[in-house]
Order: sequence, then C-alpha cells, then structure tokens
Amino acid sequence: MSDDQVTIKLTSDEALVLSHWLENLQMTDLSRVVDDPAVWAPIHRIAGTLDKALPELFGPDYAQRLEAARRRLQRED
Repeated sequence: MSDDQVTIKLTSDEALVLSHWLENLQMTDLSRVVDDPAVWAPIHRIAGTLDKALPELFGPDYAQRLEAARRRLQRED
C-alpha cells in the first residue's frame, strides 16, 4: 500500500461551494447517491478538510457568501 498523497488546489469560491454540496450529500443516504462504499471515506475526508479550512462556514453571513461564490463560478463557465 502506498502512502503517497494527492494535493488538490481550489479557489476559495470553489472550496465554499464544494463544501456546501458535500455537506448536503453527507446529509442524504450516501448509499443511494454513491454506489461504491469505498468512496465514502474520501468524501468525508475532503468535507472535513474543507470545514477546517473555511472559517466563513460558521459566519453569520454564510448564505450571502455562498450565493456570491456561486454567481462568480457560474460566470466563469
């Protein structure tokens, strides 16, 4: 087994939107959405890492920040 790690870089907007999506995903029955239980551990690890890296998740203006990040990302398409 290899202990090599992979680093993924995200903009703060990408991280915020992904964090929100992962939170919603984890609140569902993962087995209905993700058919491979081996994927659950990385999903939880990514979500936990984002939670620690994004203090704005717990700010009173979270909803406004999330919506602004979504708008900016949609314009990039």
